[in-house]
Amino acid sequence: MSDMSSLAAFLVAVLVFLTLPLPAAAFTSSLDTKIDSESVSLNIRSGPGTDKSVVGSLNDDDSISVECQLWGEHIEGTQRSSPFWNRIGGGRFIADAYVAWSPSRPVVPWCSSSGPTHSRVTAGTGLNVRSGPGTEHSVVAQASDGSPVEVTCLTWGSEAAGSYVWMRIGEGRYVSAVYVGWSSGIPWIPWCGQDAAVAAHGGTAGFISSSAEAARESQRQHKVPASVTLAQAILESGWGRSTLTRDDHNYFGMKCFGSPGPLAIGCRNYATHECSGQNCWSTHDDFRSYRSTKDSYVDHGRQLSSMSRYAEAMKHAGDPDRFAREVHAAGYATSPAYADKLIELMRQYNLYQYDVPVA
Repeated sequence: MSDMSSLAAFLVAVLVFLTLPLPAAAFTSSLDTKIDSESVSLNIRSGPGTDKSVVGSLNDDDSISVECQLWGEHIEGTQRSSPFWNRIGGGRFIADAYVAWSPSRPVVPWCSSSGPTHSRVTAGTGLNVRSGPGTEHSVVAQASDGSPVEVTCLTWGSEAAGSYVWMRIGEGRYVSAVYVGWSSGIPWIPWCGQDAAVAAHGGTAGFISSSAEAARESQRQHKVPASVTLAQAILESGWGRSTLTRDDHNYFGMKCFGSPGPLAIGCRNYATHECSGQNCWSTHDDFRSYRSTKDSYVDHGRQLSSMSRYAEAMKHAGDPDRFAREVHAAGYATSPAYADKLIELMRQYNLYQYDVPVA
């Protein structure tokens, strides 16, 4: 065979490979299986975590029909260790860790607010599947318009059609989120490598106890008073109960301003409120998503200690009350009572006891 013939044959083979359809997820209306709770009853919850109310129970070996999945609190169960929770209808959820799938866990669709939702390519033409989250990465396949894709997680990458969000649809396979449509609303999907949701337990004392060391470590590294850090975490996260904190590990309401910065792993849009003077209103904004709770505390301390707008506050690191007022004055929050609320929390719960002595 001539060199030209060999080259032509090679190019045809490559073209055939790139246009092969992606593996189709076997989407069904529901998935039937059973519970394995080792002879004890299994709680049914109103959401994906043990911090959600109990709305019923199941017995060992009970049959169930799974509609869709949510990312939630990590559970150690009889079948596996997993952060997935399965919706079994009517706003009822069970930990996947106790579900006896046979022969193995199938593809379970994500849940949106409307119910099970399935993802398909909506590019209008073929969509390039790349080896990484960006157009600079090599094309490894092509998905035809309308073909189903199994989205496992999100990742931040290079810009494509105005968005930096990419979706992983398999090992070493990524597509731009712009070109993926959903049948019944967009679901909440975790970022690749993100820790499971953190369920708030133990009330106010539990939150302070679990957060104190992260705040103290931030003070050791960045000189931000631990008492102020804790008060801000309490106020901004609602004692760890806000969705932004629980799911995306953002304890301080840190926004993206176009980029997640060096420590966050992505940006997600959330409902919020802003104030100007005494006037406040509801709006939406992009907030930073973190891999872990620790990263949120580190980023908070890094920002306060490195940004010039907070330089005056850093001059008063030994005076937490003054520090809180200077941070507020520098524009950290728009609520007119922000500093007063921080100081009230520090005094009510004696958060000063967690401050590290300033050298």
